[in-house]
Amino acid sequence: MVSSLRSHYSLQELLSALKLPRSTYYDRLKRDKKPDKYAKVKAFIKKLYYKEHETYGYRRIHDEAVKQGFLYAEETIRRLMSDMGLKVSIYSKHTAQYHSYKGKVGIVAPNILKQQFKAKKPLTTMHTDVTQVRLYNGEWGYVSAITDEASREVLVAIVSSSPNKALIQASLDELKKHLKAGLRPILHSDQGWQYQMSAYRARLKQLHIRQSMSRKGNCHDNAPIESFFNLMKRECLNRYQIDDINALRQLVNNYVQWFNNERISRNKNGLTPVEYRNQAMVA
Repeated sequence: MVSSLRSHYSLQELLSALKLPRSTYYDRLKRDKKPDKYAKVKAFIKKLYYKEHETYGYRRIHDEAVKQGFLYAEETIRRLMSDMGLKVSIYSKHTAQYHSYKGKVGIVAPNILKQQFKAKKPLTTMHTDVTQVRLYNGEWGYVSAITDEASREVLVAIVSSSPNKALIQASLDELKKHLKAGLRPILHSDQGWQYQMSAYRARLKQLHIRQSMSRKGNCHDNAPIESFFNLMKRECLNRYQIDDINALRQLVNNYVQWFNNERISRNKNGLTPVEYRNQAMVA
């Protein structure tokens, strides 16, 4: 302020009006001329923050900064982000939850996992479910997904205008591309009617997959995929006006690509799902 008004008033008049000591004024001038020692890391933070769609907080920003040779403490990164006004943008809104449970219409499989989500080797334990998304045209879109428990990789994400048997069978057809010979993985779901049907169970048997089901009405039994759906909606889908099923399909495909190949996970030592899977399969 003082500098901008110097052409109109004397320095003494300005300092007196603002009750600003002369020494403080000159000290600030000196500081302003001093190069910013954090300039490079600030540029890195800003670029990464927007590249990752404003979803990275200071902890994940710190992990990536260290990889790039910026050896600052987490608290320093937190302070710099705060100074730059960079905060995680998570979009939450109430949406009607999809329930596919219609009672016992087929065979209910046992709960093999019992909330013991301890898989370390990829493609040995997987989770599946369907979620719904309200479209701007007033219709609903449905996403059938299958995620890997160990790596958190999204193996399947298929969008449809109906949560029918065809959607579930298409999900298993896509999953087949990821299965490895010699493994007999577990695929866990809720007790939705689609997962109780004989055709679904026969297809699992054909693929050498063991079926596991949650207890009735207990979403915590299938927490890994519930967590993925929550993230996808808060980090992506809730940000947009999704006009129709094609727009939803494009958003889901783009998000899954980013989630698998770019989004790092702190509980996986800063690795992406694909990086974790590649390392674990070699070990």
